[in-house]
Amino acid sequence: MALEKGSKAPAFKGQDQNGNTIQLKDFKGKKVILYFYPKDDTPGCTAQACNLRDNYNTLIAQGYAIIGVSTDSVKSHKKFEDKYELPFSLIADEDQTIVNAYGVWGEKKFMGRTYMGTSRTTFLIDEKGVIQHVITKPDTKNHTAQVLAAWEAA
Repeated sequence: MALEKGSKAPAFKGQDQNGNTIQLKDFKGKKVILYFYPKDDTPGCTAQACNLRDNYNTLIAQGYAIIGVSTDSVKSHKKFEDKYELPFSLIADEDQTIVNAYGVWGEKKFMGRTYMGTSRTTFLIDEKGVIQHVITKPDTKNHTAQVLAAWEAA
């Protein structure tokens, strides 16, 4: 089950594309855009990452930190970052610890096939580590506008 607004965001620790250890507690005092996506370098995931990249300076200037999470490897994340010049951390969650903690790992269907995977979901976490909004249907091409509107409404 996915987490809801008002829930304490589960603590996590993982390695990003540059080998850095990233933990939620490192972002205390900042607003965090924690977005989960299915797979590096696929059309929807690329559109979403590039939309956040293109609006990165605006988001940072407003006090947001951006963290992407998928079950791809550190090596895959590094290739994705390099190809699209992504300026934020992408955490490799190969053992599904973080996706399970946030309730975004589960059964998916695509072209008649059922499989386990990550549901594209974004959590907006406030400075105290509380989830202020959950975007369960991210608009990959306009994700930044969606995030900012959700923060306004929170």
